[in-house]
Amino acid sequence: MNLTCDLFIILAYFTLIISVGLWCGRDSRSVENLAVGGRRIPWWAVLASLIAAEVSAATFLGAPGEGFALRNFTYAQLAIGTILGRVIVSYVFIKPYYDYNVISIYEFLQIRFGVRTKNAASLIFLFTRVLASGTRLYIAAVILVLGVELVTGTPLTLTEEFLIYVSALTVITLLTCLYTALGGIKAVVWTDVIQATLMFGSIIAAILVLAGNIEGGWSALTAHLASPAVFETGVSALRSWGENLREILGNSYTLWAAFFGSTFVTMATHGTDQDMVQRMLTAKNYHRSRLAVIASGLADIPVVASFLLVGILLYIFYQQHPDPNLPDKNPYVFAYYILHELPVGVRGILVAGLFATTMGSLSTALNALSTSFVQDWYVPYFRRAAAADRERVTVSVMRWATVAFAVALIVVGALTAWVVLTVPKSRIIPIVLGVFGYTYGPLLGVFLVGMLTKRRGSETGNLIAMLSGLLTVSFFSGLYTNIPLLFSAPAWSRPDWLPPLAFPWWITLGTLVTLTVSLCWKTPRR
Repeated sequence: MNLTCDLFIILAYFTLIISVGLWCGRDSRSVENLAVGGRRIPWWAVLASLIAAEVSAATFLGAPGEGFALRNFTYAQLAIGTILGRVIVSYVFIKPYYDYNVISIYEFLQIRFGVRTKNAASLIFLFTRVLASGTRLYIAAVILVLGVELVTGTPLTLTEEFLIYVSALTVITLLTCLYTALGGIKAVVWTDVIQATLMFGSIIAAILVLAGNIEGGWSALTAHLASPAVFETGVSALRSWGENLREILGNSYTLWAAFFGSTFVTMATHGTDQDMVQRMLTAKNYHRSRLAVIASGLADIPVVASFLLVGILLYIFYQQHPDPNLPDKNPYVFAYYILHELPVGVRGILVAGLFATTMGSLSTALNALSTSFVQDWYVPYFRRAAAADRERVTVSVMRWATVAFAVALIVVGALTAWVVLTVPKSRIIPIVLGVFGYTYGPLLGVFLVGMLTKRRGSETGNLIAMLSGLLTVSFFSGLYTNIPLLFSAPAWSRPDWLPPLAFPWWITLGTLVTLTVSLCWKTPRR
């Protein structure tokens, strides 16, 4: 098979991204430039950057997998909540961040409550983001493993497959780290613009090629759509009130989860996560930041629908052209199709698009992690003993922190790949990928107390509230039943009285518990 054209496209992509990233770093000599780009980024670039950050390699391969498995667009219902959540974030969170001129958003909690609340929130973010971003890294290497097997014509051994995973995630992470450490948030945003464009272009190309190779064209799509096509209420007249409630709480893709669960998830990820908020703070003022955030929510609908459409078309294609070697795991089907069915050139664009989604979300994570570490930990605790040129030293520390977090992400990604390869039945992936479902509810609850009240919440009360939210979600999500599976031990059974709780509801529950407990304390007068 001729790979020259595809390799040229991929190499051209990496060259362009690194060149633009390094060009952006030519005047990044202050923490403000590295962290928020001097607050001079156009709103439309912030919009593109938000979209690029939201679409990881897991989404690029996983969302088509959802379409392939479900053959409908019910997953897209959650976009309703993403729009509602962004509107709330735009009018509740963004203005206070601009008013207090914070670089790390956890500085707001210090201003409102005190140092302990800020430290607890920052630690939660650092821990959660390293785990979540690190585990997602290994997914980008899936296409390389399948590609090597295709070229060699023989299956890989466990050691060979692991080495490919580690090599791929190391190269991708270090290349991303290079332009992120030197160029800061400006490099992140402007490379995200390129990556978002490439991502959309590659998905459109995949849709057009798939549609052209399916007998019956677009009419075959409607014939294969599963019911319901878009909206699922989770309610049936044939079930009792209690049974309907269990179905609603246990199903991730219902209108209830879209209006409530997804709204809370978006409020948490876009209002309390330094990863997402930092790029919002690069806009000139909060008005333009609001515009970018709300527009990104509206853009979610066609983005998610496009990925699901690819999955549905993949299902139809392989129904008409059966392939005995098709991977058993739904998220791998799109990667398999890219390598085996797409023509030369288009295949290179799709592979570059996969790398673009990985690097887009990775660069933001690296910059946010280093910003939070420097602003929340280095500046208040270590800079006092630094050299006279404090700004220069702090910028240097921020860049080295970016490198350190890149190494941490590589380690987490490698460990994830090893567990997946050696213990295929382990449940580490949903547990670790969903870690923010446990931690971001408590974060959102404390931020809401700070944003919506003036005299409620205290240092002690906030810490108790956050712990209460974490423990409550851990119990109702069934974490205690999954932990034994990490070690291939017998799972504990769920009591009959305990309703299942699907992922979109975790953050909702954690937020409400944390909010309720925190409100029991009054803010001390200073």
